[in-house]
Amino acid sequence: MALAFTFPGQGSQAPGMGRDLAAAFPAAREVFEEVDETLKQKLSKLMFEGPAEELTLTANAQPALMAMSLAVLRVLEREGGFALKDRVALVAGHSLGEYAALAAAGTFDVPTAARLLRLRGEAMQKATPPGTGAMAALLGAELDQAREICAAAAIDPETGKKDVVEVANDNGGGQIVVSGAAAAVDRAIEKAKEAGVKRAMKLPVSAPFHCALMAPAADAMAEALERATMRAPAVPVVANVTAAKATDPVEIRDLLVKQVTGTVRWRECILAMGAMGCERFVEIGSGKVLTGLMKRLMPDAKAEAVGTPADIEAFLKSL
Repeated sequence: MALAFTFPGQGSQAPGMGRDLAAAFPAAREVFEEVDETLKQKLSKLMFEGPAEELTLTANAQPALMAMSLAVLRVLEREGGFALKDRVALVAGHSLGEYAALAAAGTFDVPTAARLLRLRGEAMQKATPPGTGAMAALLGAELDQAREICAAAAIDPETGKKDVVEVANDNGGGQIVVSGAAAAVDRAIEKAKEAGVKRAMKLPVSAPFHCALMAPAADAMAEALERATMRAPAVPVVANVTAAKATDPVEIRDLLVKQVTGTVRWRECILAMGAMGCERFVEIGSGKVLTGLMKRLMPDAKAEAVGTPADIEAFLKSL
């Protein structure tokens, strides 16, 4: 049964994440200490204890979620002799999770991934003035319908001016996230309700991720990735913006820049991995968001989350 590892994105963070791992395994503590040292911050303390508001800040949540995923992987390697390159066919990560997937596959070392994600979080935060952008979830909408809603909502009825509002995430299972200028996102919510979409609601996020308004952050990442040391991944990554395999570091660099403003094509990524023969999907890190999506996207596949000492033990026994 071909195995795929997936890595969660923003929204999966929670105070207490990693605390049990650090208590149980020196290998996990090493990863957390490495990230703390790189960022010159006790990020691990914030992960273990909160407060939630501080952990949720984009510049903290992004490296924290990567640290959690890599700590789980390091424990699997150290305690279970698990070799990703021998056991896993494909890796993929949701938005920032793509960096964790690439670090897991050896494209980035942990300090590089931590630095890039800290910069990415800060750059995404700074790309738009507070309150000017927003994101909304359209539940029960399909991709084409969401695109039509965005196209209609982009036009300001009073001025005729076109605002940015785009599909940010196609998560599958009728879950679409749109992102853009706050007024245009409000109009998209209204138009979604008029179109009979089951539920349309604003998300509690600090910036409009994965849309054209993030162009300044994409520029910042292009510069940082140009300087970063990157190796070919030990197993192919299925990229957010293409839903296709990538192994060439130059191409991966380009895809990571595009990912800042581009749609996260998660539904297509999962279906592509299934089409490439993956039948078992393991979410590595904090929470079970991707596992829930997975069960809706490919009900016949085996989907599980590995993030606690008990999960690690069960997973290693199942191999």
